[in-house]
Amino acid sequence: MTQTLSKPKDQRLTHSGMSWQQFKLLEQGFADSPGIRLFYHGGEVEILAISQDHETFSRFIGILLAIYFEVKGIEFIPTGSFTQEKEGVASAQADESYCIGKSKKTPDLSIEVVFTSGNLSKLNRYQELGVPEVWFWEDGLFTLHHLRANGYERIYVSEVLPSLDIQLLTRCVLMTSTVEAMRFFRRAIEGEN
Repeated sequence: MTQTLSKPKDQRLTHSGMSWQQFKLLEQGFADSPGIRLFYHGGEVEILAISQDHETFSRFIGILLAIYFEVKGIEFIPTGSFTQEKEGVASAQADESYCIGKSKKTPDLSIEVVFTSGNLSKLNRYQELGVPEVWFWEDGLFTLHHLRANGYERIYVSEVLPSLDIQLLTRCVLMTSTVEAMRFFRRAIEGEN
């Protein structure tokens, strides 16, 4: 799962001063454009064209988390990159998102794979949406943030999945062989039981 330097990276364009109505029209215009994600917060629009590397990391993180949920017997609803929205205020599409236990309007966990900048603005969007926990995968590391009364706080152990070893997850995401990574991750988790 190492990145190849010759592959194109995500392309990001931001524009300020756009109304919610203009954003919704723009969103309609991109409706049939695979690989394009649109975000909105406070008049700023972000258009993100995601790369193959982006999708590879996103999907593999999702696979490993599915293994974790299955081994630990945790009921979950994978909500993927569905559009989370608060009309007129914010719109976001996480790379992966999960409701833990039962389906909810707002997922318990949103995960973003980042090949561009803008983590602070992303957290502002998720704060408006009320997502309890947001993880960023960037430069081979996870950074975790949990929503408090005054905004997101950086944490080092997930509060949504407190028994998940983030260092183990990181190690497995970075392994070259996806099959070996999945096997190693499963064995490590099963060894905890």
